[in-house]
Order: sequence, then C-alpha cells, then structure tokens
Amino acid sequence: MTGALCGKRIVVTRPRAQAPRLAAWIAKEGGEPLLFPLLDIAPTDEPEPLRVAIAELDAYALAVFISPNAVEYSVPAILSSRGWPADLQAVAIGQGSVALLAAYGIKNTLAPLERFDSEALLELPALQRPCVAGKRVVIFRGNGGRELLADSLRERGAEVDYVSCYQRSAPDSAAVLEALWRSEQLDALTVSSSEGLRNLVDLLDAPARASLRTTPVFVPHPRIAELAQKLGLQRVILTEPADAGIIAALNVYNWRS
Repeated sequence: MTGALCGKRIVVTRPRAQAPRLAAWIAKEGGEPLLFPLLDIAPTDEPEPLRVAIAELDAYALAVFISPNAVEYSVPAILSSRGWPADLQAVAIGQGSVALLAAYGIKNTLAPLERFDSEALLELPALQRPCVAGKRVVIFRGNGGRELLADSLRERGAEVDYVSCYQRSAPDSAAVLEALWRSEQLDALTVSSSEGLRNLVDLLDAPARASLRTTPVFVPHPRIAELAQKLGLQRVILTEPADAGIIAALNVYNWRS
C-alpha cells in the first residue's frame, strides 16, 4: 500500500452517517480509518414540534437546516405529509446539507461558500434585518446547541421557532481507543465538533487523556481548535473546512515531527 497516509491509523469521529466519505479518502491515501462516532444520532423522542412545524410550514419565510442530520430527520417527514412550499426558502450551514436537500428535490438552497458556521450564515444577505424583520423562521436542529443564530435573527426582527428533530448522545465507552493508545497503534484523530471533543475527553481514562494531549488532532474550525487547546491538547492542526480540508491537511502533515 502506498500513499501519503500509508501505515497510519486515523480515527474518524464524525457521526456514522457522515463518516464514510472521509474514511474512504483516508483509505485511498493508504491510511487505515477507524470509525468512532463521538456523537450518536437518533430520532427525537418528542416528535410533536416537528408535526406542528409541518402543519404550519406555509407560514414560514425561511427554513434553516443546521446539519445533514437536520435534513435527514425532518425532510422525509415533511415530504411524506405534504409538498415543499413554493415560497419557503431553504437555508443551510454546510454544503453537505445543500446536497441532501437537492437530493430530496429542494433546490436553490442558500448557504455560505467558505466558512460553515452560524456566523457565516448570518452574513448572508437574505438573513439581514431588511429581509427577515417581521418574517417567521424555522430552524431544524438536534437537541440543544448554540443559540447565536436564533438570538441574532430575533434581534433583526424575525420570529424564530426551533424544531429539535433528532437527538445527540455520547458513546458509552472509549475502550477501543484506550487500547490502541496503550499499544501505540493510534496515529491521529479527526474531530469535527466541539461537543464531540468534550465527549471524547469525558470518556477517556487518565492514561488515554495523557496520550490524547500528544496525538495529532485535525479539526476543521477555529472554535474546535480553541477548545482543544483549552483542554490541553498540544498537537492541534486547524484545517480548511469540511472533509476536503481535513484530508488535505492529513496529506501534507509531517508525520515524523
């Protein structure tokens, strides 16, 4: 096997449904991807808010999807009950969500083109005060999360409703990672959410936490990098956004350092 990542075991911590693309890229470059989702995704156990939102969908001007999971756990339910309203503008934080919406027939989704976070979304012209004041906005997301998007839109005069259409939870154990660190068979991790990183640190025993501090950790957002550094991680590599940014950074990393 040849490639920039030959012989490297790299942990992919994205939710299981979003992990295969990055894992395949790692394998193509000769690496050995290990899937270890730091967030388990499941349908919400409180489906009533989604049912209400579906019934009132025509009243909204914007429908915002926080993640691909938000699309997967809301759009099929919407389309099984009714058509997508012609005047409802779909908005998404990432290009993965845009692609999924298009696969469901929802076209012309608005989304940032470079940074994929709430801050970038709030810079879109369609989300400025003149466009959203007096309008209703529905945000499809998981349980909990940052309040910046809704708070900012409300400050701009919008009426905002959250719909938690799926729930996130931490895995029960990190024994497989702890064993790999003990045998020195874990070369790097990719971490794509701050919540997932907190889950990882909470799961690990003391020796594994010590190993994590000196293991290369590739993250695609400055906010995750900042948290990693606060948690004492010493080899944090901030990549360009999304899977493409992570794989590019993995390929050029100096593994001998």
